[in-house]
Amino acid sequence: MTTAVDIKGLIKRYGERAAVDGLDLTIEAGVVFGLLGPNGAGKTTTIETLVGLRRPTSGRVRVLGMDPLSQRAALQRAVAVQPQRAALFPNLTVSETLRLWASLYDHPASEGDVLRAVGLGGSRDTLVRRLSGGQERRLLVATALIARPRLLVLDEPSLGLDPNARAELWEAVLDFRTRGGTVLLSTNSMEEAEAICEHVVIIDRGRVIAQGSPAELIACHAPQQVVSYMRDAHGVRDMSAVPGVSGFDMRGGRVHVRTSDPEAVAAVLRSGPTPARDVTVHPPRLDDAFRLLTGRALTDRPEPAGEAERATAAEPARQAQPARGPQPPGQAQPAREAQPAREAQPSGRAEHAGRAQPARGAEAPGRDEPSGGGA
Repeated sequence: MTTAVDIKGLIKRYGERAAVDGLDLTIEAGVVFGLLGPNGAGKTTTIETLVGLRRPTSGRVRVLGMDPLSQRAALQRAVAVQPQRAALFPNLTVSETLRLWASLYDHPASEGDVLRAVGLGGSRDTLVRRLSGGQERRLLVATALIARPRLLVLDEPSLGLDPNARAELWEAVLDFRTRGGTVLLSTNSMEEAEAICEHVVIIDRGRVIAQGSPAELIACHAPQQVVSYMRDAHGVRDMSAVPGVSGFDMRGGRVHVRTSDPEAVAAVLRSGPTPARDVTVHPPRLDDAFRLLTGRALTDRPEPAGEAERATAAEPARQAQPARGPQPPGQAQPAREAQPAREAQPSGRAEHAGRAQPARGAEAPGRDEPSGGGA
C-alpha cells in the first residue's frame, strides 16, 4: 500500500519546550486516519509541520513523497486543509464562496456535488454571515473538498454540529475516502473517531503512546465492561468488595465503574435502601481506552491563555501576507489569515480553509520559534 504521510523522529521545540518530541507516524493512502491527544499534546504542531507551515527542529517529514518545505508549491496542489479556526467573506453567498475557491484550481470538483455532500444544497444563495455556526463549519469543509485534494486534513470538522449535520459531514468524508482520497482527522470527539477512522494514533506530550484501529485500542487498553450511574447525595458507592471491579472514574455527574462482571455490579447498585439512579451497562469505548492511556480526558489540560495567539503573531510562516493579485491556477489558497484582494471585510482579515499558503517562503534555517506556541 502507498504511504501518504511518513514522519520519522520529528522534534519541534519552542525554546526549551518540546511541543513534538521524537514523533514517528505513518499514514497509508486511502484511509481515514485519526490523530487524538489532550490539548497541548502536539497535534496542531504536527499538522502544521506536515503541511509546511512550521519548520521542524529535527526529523524527516514526507507527505505524498514530497518535502513540505522544499516542495511546498507542489504539495499545496495536492493537500487541502480545513483548520479549526477560520473566517470566510461574510457578504458572499455560499455559492459565490465556493466559486471563488474553485477558481484557484485547475480541476476543481463540481460545486453542486460538494454542496450536496456537506448538506448545503439548499443554502447556495444564503449569505455567509447568515449561516449558523454548524453551516459555516460545513462550508469550510466544502472549500477544502472543492480542490479535489489527494490528502484532506481536517481539524475538529464536526465541532458545533448537530447530530444530523455531523452524520452528513461524516458521509462526505467517507465518500472522499471511497473515491481514493486520504484523510487526516484531528478530533476531540471519541464518537467521531470510532465512527469514521480506520486507524487511530494517540499522542501525548509530543509522542505516540498507542496506535491501532479503534477496536484494537479498546480491546488492548480497555477490555472490561463499564457500568455507570448518576452521582447523587450518597456520592460514589464503594464497589471494592464486588468481584471483578478494577476501578472507576467520574465524568460530569456520572460514575463509570470498570468491571469483568457488570451484572454483579449493576445488581449491587440497584439494591439496598438507596439504590443508585440510572444504572446502565455498556461495552468499553474509545474514550475509556483514552482515559486509561493518558490518565485524563481529551480536554483536561488546556493551553495557557493567549499562548496560541502569541505564537501566531510571532511566527510569520503561520500567516499569509496580503493578497497581491490573482493566484495562478492550481496555486494554493491563503491559509491562516489572508487579506482579501478586492473587498475590505469588517474584520480586516479573512481566512482560507482550503489549503495552506506560504507566508513568503519557509522559515529561515535556525529561526527561533516563539516560546510555548505548540498545540
